[in-house]
Amino acid sequence: LSSTVCRICGQGDPESDIYGPQCLSSGIHVHTFCAAFSTGLLQRATIENRTVKFRFEDIINTIVQATQKCCFICSERGASIDCAETSCERSFHLPCALRGECVTQYFGEHRSFCREHRPQQAVEVLPAQDTTCAICMEPVGDSKSFNTMVCPACKHAWFHRVCIQGLALRAGITCFCCPFCRDRGAFLLDMDIMGIRVPARGSTWEDNDAYAALGERHGRCDVSECLCPQGREHVNLGGPWQLFLCSSCAAEGTHWCCSYSSIIGTGTWECSTCAGVGTG
Repeated sequence: LSSTVCRICGQGDPESDIYGPQCLSSGIHVHTFCAAFSTGLLQRATIENRTVKFRFEDIINTIVQATQKCCFICSERGASIDCAETSCERSFHLPCALRGECVTQYFGEHRSFCREHRPQQAVEVLPAQDTTCAICMEPVGDSKSFNTMVCPACKHAWFHRVCIQGLALRAGITCFCCPFCRDRGAFLLDMDIMGIRVPARGSTWEDNDAYAALGERHGRCDVSECLCPQGREHVNLGGPWQLFLCSSCAAEGTHWCCSYSSIIGTGTWECSTCAGVGTG
């Protein structure tokens, strides 16, 4: 193997955000996350100057033990990652995880799960046949699958796994949120559990304000006849000028007073584009 190839997964540096930067220990190169997901290795590591350090002998033992295991996805030896389900005997390589529909959780104990035991999203309603990805605008299909995900907060935003992973890598933890409703709390927690890697850094666009509006919540009344005497941008936290965002797209809003007949009884509102012209 080349001296710059990870001795655990056998690959170079294909995607540093997914595999992590290579670390060097006594002349042995390994990807940070290949080591972190390897069974038992992270628990024996130490932290020095905010950097995870793996002992040389622990890395050697991990490599030797991995040579005894076959990846259930590619059938090659060197599988250092075990499914976290105690009754499961499946092992796999980190580069094979996505292809094998496995979930690797980039937080806490860095647990990994095979496709049979991976966590599942609590999906109440399957996407309609013509539903498109909120990021690439291509169809997501009409069934639940490993490759499609939904926002746990608004339950309207569907996206491909690869698309939301790409967004997470660009946004970083400071700007990552649902592309539709802008929820961060429930959304970030669910994406973490489902194996989306969210880097602990700012966004790639933070050096300029070109995309600053992407992280802002819509803040004006958009109905054809706004009744607020102080204008469409005047918004209160409660009362007649409380703003309700469209429950489907969150891209348009209305004051309670401007659409009270639609809001009473449901507590929600849909814009004319999403509900049909004349009904918003």
